[in-house]
Amino acid sequence: MQLLHRASPWRGLFPGSALPTRDRLPAFLWPLEDAFASLGSIPDLAGAHRWQVELVEALDRLDLPAWRISQVISDHNDWLYRRAIDLTLNEMQGQGWGPPPVAWCVLTMGSVARHESLLAPDQDNAMIIADYPDSRQTEIDGYFQALGERFTGRLDEAGIPLCQGQVMARWPMWRKRLSEWRAQLEIWTAGRRVKRVQQANILLDFHPVHGDAGLAAALSESVTRLVPKASLFLDEMGTLLEELPVALDRFGRLAGSRDGAPHDRAIDLKHQGVLPLVNAVRLLAVRHGIAPPDTHSRLTALVMQEVLEAQRARGLRKALERLQGLLLNEQRRALQEGRTPDGWVDVERLGEDQTLVLRHDLQQIRGLMRNARRA
Repeated sequence: MQLLHRASPWRGLFPGSALPTRDRLPAFLWPLEDAFASLGSIPDLAGAHRWQVELVEALDRLDLPAWRISQVISDHNDWLYRRAIDLTLNEMQGQGWGPPPVAWCVLTMGSVARHESLLAPDQDNAMIIADYPDSRQTEIDGYFQALGERFTGRLDEAGIPLCQGQVMARWPMWRKRLSEWRAQLEIWTAGRRVKRVQQANILLDFHPVHGDAGLAAALSESVTRLVPKASLFLDEMGTLLEELPVALDRFGRLAGSRDGAPHDRAIDLKHQGVLPLVNAVRLLAVRHGIAPPDTHSRLTALVMQEVLEAQRARGLRKALERLQGLLLNEQRRALQEGRTPDGWVDVERLGEDQTLVLRHDLQQIRGLMRNARRA
């Protein structure tokens, strides 16, 4: 078999001792420069969201790996959130609402918060509001309810759809004072009731995207203080790992769930590959008081705390990166064919070597899930 080697163009960025200047950028950076030129200086929100596909194509031409592209996509989603919130605050000011009455912070959650987002995510967000007297509830929460409804509506109009599970700051469940969030965490982690553990699982991956990041840090401190001691809660988190098994049968062959599959050759690598890995790493991380929400940082911290061996953590990190690559390639193909990107991958498009590596990666993830449940 002939192996083709394609040298990374990034190796040509620093050919000598001097840094490149703008007028002497190497040709391989032109795709990115062209992409930003097409975006313009003041894009509307919907146009900026549509442009994300062009950004991904430019980054791919620059030979960036899928995991790095995923981080850039997530950074761009953060920008879209900030832009939507700023536009909403300006609108509310013009309508006489005035500035926010107390400090606040909007959080992203899920893959966007972990900076592991691929194309076409929906909204998962929440809001922390600084504590205020109950006597001002109608006034202050009314302001932030309007802010939450309007910025999530703006994102929906721009192409980032509302969460079907209503996990958004427009709803009181996901918009609370800091003290209320702390009390909510205590309720969620006090036992092993399935619904409460599922809701807490959503919150445990969060990232401050706009507002006072100190409120997010305070909530993170509450998580690291409460969760490691919540043994029944953690036990139920481990049990829930079984709800998303990896796409392997008992003989280690590729075999995913067919529920909602677009065709017989499809495997849902988002729900039966990426999420089992993410969920198992999250369980180990919160059990050991690890704060960062992204999987790469959690794996590093688990090695530092001697929970995982370095070689195993590297293997899991590579597994995540390869799964992201397969998913991103399939999503880009879906867009080219006029389909909506999703988490399904056509396994018949994979070469024999890719299939063997995918089985190996899923077996690693299955082993991690077993260890996480035992822990």
